[in-house]
Amino acid sequence: MMKIELTTSPIKSDLEAISKGIKSFNQQHIPDDVVFEPDTKFAAFAKDENGNVFGGVRATAYWNYCLLELLWLSSEARGKRLGTRLMDAAENFAKKQGFEYMRTETVSFQAKPFYVKRGYKVYGELPDFPKGHTTYCLIKKL
Repeated sequence: MMKIELTTSPIKSDLEAISKGIKSFNQQHIPDDVVFEPDTKFAAFAKDENGNVFGGVRATAYWNYCLLELLWLSSEARGKRLGTRLMDAAENFAKKQGFEYMRTETVSFQAKPFYVKRGYKVYGELPDFPKGHTTYCLIKKL
């Protein structure tokens, strides 16, 4: 009988076993070059002349999707079109790398109108996440 072991500090070999297992399963359904495609991780930063970061984006892309993980602008950087320039850089890079879609999540007090203005469409909502707010899942064809 299998036992269930839950841990907040998993060992690397156990995590690798899960990754290898899902890749093996995926091979039954999609080509090997897609199954074993490495993730493309990238970031873009808004910096001043001294190299101080005032904003940025962080993303991971695989298969044909790019996941925008974070977009942040300091209060000093807002209203200067830096968010637009950062998103342009991220979307253009993703498109040049051959990714077809960009997806992200934003919370109701964050940047939903910004993304919608850029052509993102809401495809899902998570109510009360975090408590008292809604998380929106958005996608854009590049």
